[in-house]
Amino acid sequence: MGDYAVPGIVLMENASLALADEALDMLEGCAAAEPRVLIIAGSGNNGGDGWALARHLHNAGIRPIVAPLREPAADSDAGANCTICRRIGIREIPIDQLDDFRNADLIVDAIFGTGLDREVTGRAAEIIQWINDTGRPVLSVDVPSGLDCDTGKPLGVAVKASCTVTFVGLKSGFLEIDAQEHIGDVVVASIGAPIELTRRFGRPLSSLPPDEGAGMSQIPPPQRR
Repeated sequence: MGDYAVPGIVLMENASLALADEALDMLEGCAAAEPRVLIIAGSGNNGGDGWALARHLHNAGIRPIVAPLREPAADSDAGANCTICRRIGIREIPIDQLDDFRNADLIVDAIFGTGLDREVTGRAAEIIQWINDTGRPVLSVDVPSGLDCDTGKPLGVAVKASCTVTFVGLKSGFLEIDAQEHIGDVVVASIGAPIELTRRFGRPLSSLPPDEGAGMSQIPPPQRR
């Protein structure tokens, strides 16, 4: 959001608050006395949203467990939230111990955001497939990891989310048929981006019926991701 001088960490905080609201809704009715939320975090802003979410869940009395795919840069917004989580003692596990948490009450996909522009391969592809194979409820951050937000097509492999909390506006690819098995229920959350951003880049969702598209715009990926 450089054009509008909005600090990225402010957007990250607002994004994580919206994610926390949805995560808590998804955990309603959970039979476990102490629900376990497994957050798989990438190294970029999407992963930073996951680290910040862990802090809010911790404050709400939920047990978050973070599995970082890669270490965020120490001087990044993601790194700042990672440091906070470590200082307050939020549990962290190596990525190769995921199988110990395959029965988590909720899995949060915070691996890749809208900036992904290449086919997912290697360890990341294996983890995405692992998420899909668990059959557990999955909350995706902004866009299911591995999904091209413009075309709605998987970049090799993509998370199949139960719910996607997407930020600022609906991504154009979410309207495509290929995306439907990946996005689940979609929640569009404001993260404090200036309305001028939507006015500058957004366009009406003319392909939706008026009652479904009211008040919503599809926009290109925000610059922070």
